[in-house]
Amino acid sequence: MLWIDHVSKDMGEFVLRDVSLKVEKGEYLVIIGPTGAGKTILLESIAGIYPPDSGRIMLDGREITYEEPRNRKICMVYQDYMLFPHLSVHDNIAFGLKARKFEPDMIEQRVRETATLLGISHLLHRYPETLSGGEQQRTAISRAIAMEPSVLLLDEPLSALDGRTREALRRELRNLHHSLNTSVIHITHNFEEVFSLADRVAVMNEGRILQLGEPEEVFRKPVNEFVAEFVGVENLFAGTCRRENGSGVIDLGGTTLWSGNCHHEGDVRVTVRPEDIHIETACPSGEQKNIRKGTVNGIEDGGTVVKLTVDAGNPFVVAITRQTWQNLGLGKGDQVYLTVPESAVHVFPSG
Repeated sequence: MLWIDHVSKDMGEFVLRDVSLKVEKGEYLVIIGPTGAGKTILLESIAGIYPPDSGRIMLDGREITYEEPRNRKICMVYQDYMLFPHLSVHDNIAFGLKARKFEPDMIEQRVRETATLLGISHLLHRYPETLSGGEQQRTAISRAIAMEPSVLLLDEPLSALDGRTREALRRELRNLHHSLNTSVIHITHNFEEVFSLADRVAVMNEGRILQLGEPEEVFRKPVNEFVAEFVGVENLFAGTCRRENGSGVIDLGGTTLWSGNCHHEGDVRVTVRPEDIHIETACPSGEQKNIRKGTVNGIEDGGTVVKLTVDAGNPFVVAITRQTWQNLGLGKGDQVYLTVPESAVHVFPSG
């Protein structure tokens, strides 16, 4: 287990502020946050590139806060690959093993095994300048895992790749993690990587971890307004909440919503994921509390998903499939009915 215990680091433009984090053995943790949030400096502190100003770092019960990077059993892969241009793919992968004075037979075995895992065995004789971006990144990852690290650190490893290559390498990372059971900490700005790879996700800003949890939890139940906006919650409202019959009743100014998840009173913020809102052209039957009549005043056709903006006292964004949109035959100005499940109305304190 990796344990970051109240670590702080001030480098002027980039800082860590009292960061505490535990990463279990074999866990895949993804860190997201805006540029300058402190994500890379956190990884570099874990790797030993920058010792913290305060706090400590433990790995498998051993303190490594000020230990030399080469002794940590932690490897880091950057987005720009950092391959040695004068070395072949084989020798790039073997570089760390040779520096640690492994036996030649063991070096050859590790190089062949990791190259096979990443699908680059046929490229071992080539040089970095002759490789595609995806091949270069596979080489960089092979070089790291050849060292059999306890923790693998990935700093936006897929960001420089085209969409098709990024998707293929994302699958390979998932398969690789399942095969090796190595702890991985992965920085990204791509939410697809969060959902396809992460056991847990951490949201950072201004040197602090603001929320840590499973992707579904973080994206559906943000703890504050910054996290809500960063993870793309499109229905974010300010309101006032009161408790009534065990539920929360939130006055949003233009309309009122009931929430089964509200444990706060007074000024609050409310989020609802667009895909959780049901839309119909006729008023639904039943006793749902959050049925609202509205008018379509915006349509954003995203191909497979269509987003409708509906004025129902407050502007709600509703996400539906293209097929559903075509079946309903909706256009601007049409009258619709929205149903917002009480369980989908997430509430957190204002401020």
